[in-house]
Amino acid sequence: MKERNKFFLNGEEFFSDKTLNLSDIINYFNYNSSLLVLEYNHFICPKENWETVFIQDNDKIEIVTIVGGG
Repeated sequence: MKERNKFFLNGEEFFSDKTLNLSDIINYFNYNSSLLVLEYNHFICPKENWETVFIQDNDKIEIVTIVGGG
């Protein structure tokens, strides 16, 4: 039986039975990938790594979106 992973996104707890990478998370939550900064386990993760970084149990992801205004 596949293990269920728990991860935290912006402080909120989530669970997944699937193997997810950071791009999967961004797409699932409908973030605009060109307007965000992603922190993975307390380190800024460059966009070119999002496809190869897979979510592990108890990982912490913080996503900060850039909003324009005037």
